[in-house]
Parts: sequence; structure tokens; C-alpha cells
Amino acid sequence: MQARAADRREAGSRRRKTSRLLRAVVLLGGAVLAGTGKSNAADKHPFGIDDYSALHSARAVAVSPDGKTILYNVSTDGTKGATKHEWRLIDVNGENSHKLELPEKFEPRGFTPDGALYGTYEVDKLGQLAIVPLAAAKPTIIMALPNGAHGATISPDGRRFAILADSRAKDPLEGVHTVVDNDQTSLYVVGADGGGGAWWCPDLNVITDIAWSKDSAEIAVMTQTPKIGFHELHSFVNICGARGSRRLAEIPDGTSGIAWSDDGKEIVFAATTTPTLTPEHVWTVPVEGGPPVDRTPQLAGTATTVTADPRGTVWVEMHKGVITEADTFRRGKLETMYRWPGGVLEGLPVFPAFSTSPDVVAFSVEDPEHTTNVAVKSGTQLRTITHEGDDTLGSVALGEVQVVDWTSKEGIKLQGIATFPPGYTAGKKCPFLVLPHGGPEDNDRLNFDVVVRLIAAMGYVVLEPEYRGSTGYGADFLSAIYQHFGDRAYRDVDSATDFAVSQGWADPNRLAIFGWSAGGFMTSWTVTETQRYKAAIEGAGITDWLSFIPTSDIWQTDYDARLQEKDPTPMLQFSAVMHADKVTTPLLILHGEADIRVPTFQGREFFVLLKERGKTVRMVTYPGSPHFPNLAEQRRDVFKEIADWLAKYNP
Repeated sequence: MQARAADRREAGSRRRKTSRLLRAVVLLGGAVLAGTGKSNAADKHPFGIDDYSALHSARAVAVSPDGKTILYNVSTDGTKGATKHEWRLIDVNGENSHKLELPEKFEPRGFTPDGALYGTYEVDKLGQLAIVPLAAAKPTIIMALPNGAHGATISPDGRRFAILADSRAKDPLEGVHTVVDNDQTSLYVVGADGGGGAWWCPDLNVITDIAWSKDSAEIAVMTQTPKIGFHELHSFVNICGARGSRRLAEIPDGTSGIAWSDDGKEIVFAATTTPTLTPEHVWTVPVEGGPPVDRTPQLAGTATTVTADPRGTVWVEMHKGVITEADTFRRGKLETMYRWPGGVLEGLPVFPAFSTSPDVVAFSVEDPEHTTNVAVKSGTQLRTITHEGDDTLGSVALGEVQVVDWTSKEGIKLQGIATFPPGYTAGKKCPFLVLPHGGPEDNDRLNFDVVVRLIAAMGYVVLEPEYRGSTGYGADFLSAIYQHFGDRAYRDVDSATDFAVSQGWADPNRLAIFGWSAGGFMTSWTVTETQRYKAAIEGAGITDWLSFIPTSDIWQTDYDARLQEKDPTPMLQFSAVMHADKVTTPLLILHGEADIRVPTFQGREFFVLLKERGKTVRMVTYPGSPHFPNLAEQRRDVFKEIADWLAKYNP
């Protein structure tokens, strides 16, 4: 019942999603996995780059209208090109899995009432909404819009689609010039047969989330202020119908997700009152109008987004430490519904789109021993019905993964995930790497992290610290990052290294640090603050806050919203480029050449300053690459550069 524009276009997504790109080659699996075909320990080898290339994962996409089958996507990176996708159907009991023969440029998103598939079909390099019967060679209906479609949601009665798209006319000089302006997303509603299409509520043109009402008559719409031309992000809850829109409330911050309550009297969404922009509580606003209310003011974790199934159940993605679970929100109360033993749920569930369908729920699940797989509810528990990746990992030796807790010198209680090399024995001091996550308003999860496993296979103990600014630990912990990324978060990350040394895991003479995006900032900043690390690797990191905040493609004022012309000091105090002379640690800089999240000049500026000061530094860029490389050969090269740098400077 819900479509999230943020999930469908790079420019509108929040950092908590982009940080997952570092784990994009990933992941995971289930705790109830049968028939793994594991070989004897003596036959196993450490996880390597070719294992990564061969690894398959499965993610739930949709449930058929009759509730009998699950549509899922099997993906693998291979050794060259973009990620390879295969679309399959499987019975809910785990039997009769088979590949669908679909048009090459079609990406299915869900089912129509008669069991056909709808999704994105590429026409003239634009994604358009199309309907394709199962095993059809081509679409039967293509709903083409001038600028393509960002995403679509079918109504609960199955009669109409709500499509998110840019309603502006195409620039006749496109390809000759580009006019810099905000992206726009408007709402186009069209019959499931492709007829009767019209732009609804044209005054709403910066849409982030939508949700159909149960009766398919109206759509709840979340809009926000565009990035260019505004200094503060505000969100707006609206109700949209064929005759126009009405505004319910203004939220003075960011939001995520939108849903109708089970009784249809309230609109539910995730939002925040803190300076950070990442939503972390469940909020509601009456459909008839009134002030928005925080319904979870004492929440210990982080409610990152919401959706609703056609029965009216509101589902909440909940981060609790390094665990992601699925909660429900009913009658004003939040309740834990599903967790995955020894691992996490990867986002919200999928279910049939129509209220007449059976009550079937499917999840994508993951843990440190298995790649992502599909699980369905079985009573109050979940069970896996796919087993992708088992063939590859059955011959791989994996080290132990532990969730660890410690208290920093400041008295801050912190948590992290420690991954040990295969065959590690207690008391052995190993080369050590601390890996701060991206975001920073995100967290590391108890999953199969390819990057971590590749580094651990080199004999390293790897520790992923959940520093202040991470999700999963409450609003105060999350918002502590504001104006303090370079001191509070830095001290938390460095305390993780102190902890690893104190436990006897880390050789204090063989320490390294690596991070991507916000973790890349942490790396670049750390080497200006301490000389303890023998090698450092910074991927797509922020090095100059003064230029970064206005030039990133998404809102970044949750780091610091003060105006730079009033006083640039706050922006410069944590900018590594202002302290290049202090760096002694050999630094490898990796960056995509087409990165608009953290523009490539951030890495180049730091590289040039370090080079002219005679520092040991190497910069590698990836042609055409966004925030993290899309091509397998580029990803493999990232891993090779990391391995070579560590071998050279932290042997």
C-alpha cells in the first residue's frame, strides 16, 4: 500500500540507505537452514574475492494475490559488469522454485489482481511502469510518462496505480545543457488497464512517500522542502484525492514512510524532533487535522520507517542495537512481532497487496554465517524457504562473530561487532582494523558483511563500533552527533581500538582504520588526530565540511545547520583539509568519479594537500562510479586496493 520515492531514486535517498552500499555485495541468510552441504573443516579455505564474486543472495519482492507463492530476486555480482538479477517464484512451503522468463529490461515490483506482474520497464533509457503476464516475452501494457517513472503502488482494490514521476516538460536542449534545479516528484494516477490517467494534486511536487487509503479513494502523501533554495528541511503530511489536496500538518524535520492507521483515522509516519534528520520515533496526525503527536517518546531503539499492509496493520522497521526487527503499531502501541535468531531482518516485510488475499508475510533475513534469504511466518516464528549462498559458503572457513560491549574513557556505554579471523585462538594478538560505518545515522547489523569477511580472512580482527550518532540506541545517542562528529564520534571510534587492545585481540603495533562515506570522514579525520594507526583507508569520505554541506545531493545540515557566512569556524574545525600537515599515517583514498553524495573533489582536495606536503598517500578513482562502485570489476579492485595497502603498510 506504500511507495517510497526515496527507495527508487538515488538523489532522494537518506544516508542510512547509501551507507549500505558499502555492504552492497552482500549478505546474509537464515538461522533455520537445512541441507547446506558443508564440507569438512580441513577442506575449507578463508573467504576470498572469488567467493564474493560467486556468492548469491535472495530477497523477497512480493506475495501473489492468492498467497500461495513468493516472488523473489536472486542476485550475484560475478566478476564483471553490473549485478546480475534473476527473478523466481517459490511456493510458500519452500517447494517448486523456478526462474521466470521475463523481458530483459523488466524489473518486477508486485502483482496485479489477476496474477500478472507490474514493475519498471526501460524504454528509451527511461524506466516506465509496465504490466507483464508471467513468462511473457513483452509487456501487455506500458504506461509511458515523458520523464519516466520513479515508482508505483497499486491500489488495494487493484484498479489503479499511483505513479511517482517528474511532471515537468522535457527540456528541448537536454544533452546540450543541464539546468541546475531541484528534482521534482509528482503524483500520476492511472487505471490498471492504462486508461484514465491524470496528475493528481499538482501542487505537491516534492513527494517522498505515499500510501493508498483502504477504500482506494485517497492517498496519504508526504512532501518536503526541496534542498536547493532552503536551509532547513521541513516535511508536510497531505491527503490527496482526484479533486485536490489538503494539508494536515507540518513537521519541522525529516520523516520516513507513511501509512494509514488500522481504523483509518490517523496517518502514521516516522519522524524526529532532534537536530539530526534521521527519523527515530513513530508519529501520528489525525486525518481530520490536528497537531502531530510523538507516540513513542521513550523509545530506547530507533523506528526508522513504517508501512502498512492491506489489512491495516502498520509495520515498523525497528533498530535495537545491532539487531533489526519488525514491530507493529496498533491502537497507539508498538509491539515486537518478528526477530531473526542470531541475525537480523533486512527491512520491512512484503505481503499480498489486496485486502481479499490471505494473511501471508515474507521477509528477507540475514546472519553472519549466511547470505540473504527469504523467510515466511510460521506461527509466531519465521522459517527460511530459500538457501542461496550455501553452496559457496559451504567450503569457506569463517571466523567467529561477537556482539561486544565496553565503556569508553568518558563513561559512554558502547557496542560493536567483532569479527575474528578463521581459526582464531584466545589470547592471540592479531593485526587489527577498526571499521566505522557510514551514515553516520545508521548502524552496523549482525549480518554477513563481505568487506569485513574479506579483511578478517587476511588474519585481521575487525571491530565495527556503534559510535554516538548510530541508530538503535535512542534519540539522545543518535542526536549526540550534531556539531560533534569530529570529537564525540571520533573518541568513540578510537575507544573501540582501546577496547580491542585491552582484550588482547589487537596487536598495538599493527593497527589500521578504514571507512566509507561518513566512515571515510572518520578515517580522514582520525589520521589528523593520532599517529597510532599504521595504515588508513578512506572511501568517499568528507574532508571539507565547508564545501560538502551545500554540494552533496541530499540534506546534510544535521551535521551542523549554522550559516557559514556568519562564522566558518564550525565547518572548518573538523575538516581534515585544515590539518593536512599533521598526517603521518599512510593513507589510501578511494572515490567514485560520478559521486554526487560526497563529491569526488572531497577526496582530491585532501590528496593534493597531502601530496604537496610529502605525505604517503595514494588516490584511486573509479570512472562512472557513484557513491560506491556499481560494476563488479570495480568492486573487486576496491577490495584488492584495500588488501594491498594493508599488506604494505600494516604487515
